[in-house]
Amino acid sequence: MDKEIEGIVEIGAKAVVERRATATGVLNLSAASVEAIQNKMVKKGDVLEASTIAAIQAVKETPRIVPHCHPIPLEGCKIKWSWEGHALRCTVHVSAHYKTGIEMEALTGVAAGLLCALDMVKSLEKDEDGQYPNTSISNITVVEKFKGQ
Repeated sequence: MDKEIEGIVEIGAKAVVERRATATGVLNLSAASVEAIQNKMVKKGDVLEASTIAAIQAVKETPRIVPHCHPIPLEGCKIKWSWEGHALRCTVHVSAHYKTGIEMEALTGVAAGLLCALDMVKSLEKDEDGQYPNTSISNITVVEKFKGQ
């Protein structure tokens, strides 16, 4: 039996248009981690600074992480951090003029930013058994997608 699988969707005939996407997600943390991040007392360094770099790198490397994504000439990337009680919210906005959407780049940026933050405070998050019963990354979602004419 022969089977042909499309590795990358053909976009050659599509027009280049303005594209924007925003994604967000949260990292639920302990009070100790929140305090350490806010007071810049985390042993590994400034959590928001390092996690911003991780998010930007992930946005740029999305085609290497998600096989069916096209390399996109990104024109902008903004990372926003905010606190919601003990939850750290990461919001990533990306923009480009291209032939295909960029929501995967925004989602990948959020995921990597939150993973970096968790990695930096995981020693504070572990319980006595070395587990993370109250720590979670959740609600990663696209909040806006724009395609110009």
